[in-house]
Amino acid sequence: MIDVMGRQTYPGSDVVVEQTLGPGSNYDRYAVSYVSEGLKIYALLTMPRAERPETGWPVIVFNHGYIPPAQYRTTERYGSYVDGFARNGYIVLKPDYRGHGSSEGEPAGAFTSPAYTVDVLNAVGSMQRYPDADPERIGMWGHSMGGTLTVRAMVVTDDIKAGVIWAGVVAPIEDVWEARQEWIVNHLTATPDPGGTPGPPSEGVFARGWFDQNPAFWTAVDPVYHLEDLSGPIQLHHGTGDTTVPLAFSEDFYARLEAAGQPGELYLYEGDNHNLTNQFGTVMERSVAFFDAHVKNDTTASQEQQP
Repeated sequence: MIDVMGRQTYPGSDVVVEQTLGPGSNYDRYAVSYVSEGLKIYALLTMPRAERPETGWPVIVFNHGYIPPAQYRTTERYGSYVDGFARNGYIVLKPDYRGHGSSEGEPAGAFTSPAYTVDVLNAVGSMQRYPDADPERIGMWGHSMGGTLTVRAMVVTDDIKAGVIWAGVVAPIEDVWEARQEWIVNHLTATPDPGGTPGPPSEGVFARGWFDQNPAFWTAVDPVYHLEDLSGPIQLHHGTGDTTVPLAFSEDFYARLEAAGQPGELYLYEGDNHNLTNQFGTVMERSVAFFDAHVKNDTTASQEQQP
């Protein structure tokens, strides 16, 4: 439940460098690890190659979308996404989540388990104690499933200054299920069943009753019903040609932000896909500018950007 998660602590740990990777254009790259609920979680870390600001570098915790846990690798996919933020003066930490790649623990469904959110909250805690990071300047980015984690994390803690979500699964769990049952088989559960048509599950949190049978419970666990507790503004991006996550998810979420009196922005990209490939440069430029304004909050930010 959101209230219960908000009363817990997520201290993270010291960050351990496991491997030095090839550098980026103006930043260094490392495979690192930290601790979340006693589990060793691997992550990709980028570090600006420049003089450290007096208070430390601003940070973006980067929540990747759904990738089958057994297929996930720390250094594969999202390279251009990470690069877009890393070369603009941010430390970027991309957690692998438990059960992904070399991370310890069992994978869990992102929408009916707090496990992945706990891992990203401990990533925030680890960055707050990281010597080169500014603990007061931490933002969070999420794609697809990572958008869910971003919203949940931002209603649980006050430590995240702003969030940017691309093609996010940011609808109520009930709407997610009804919108696309085949899709939810691969995203709601950690071990999808590729055959057959799913019906209402009866295990785990669903044992407490379906949505209309126990609305109080689902309201308590679903972050979209707690937007009054958001720790900062959220910027949304979604392609109208997205065939993976319905455009209506972002549109509905933005309406909920407005109803809750929370600051936010919504950008739609005509005909673009789930990864916003066609207008990637524009989406990244807007995302960096949003983090610059709400996380970096530095009037010299534009001077730090590299071509």
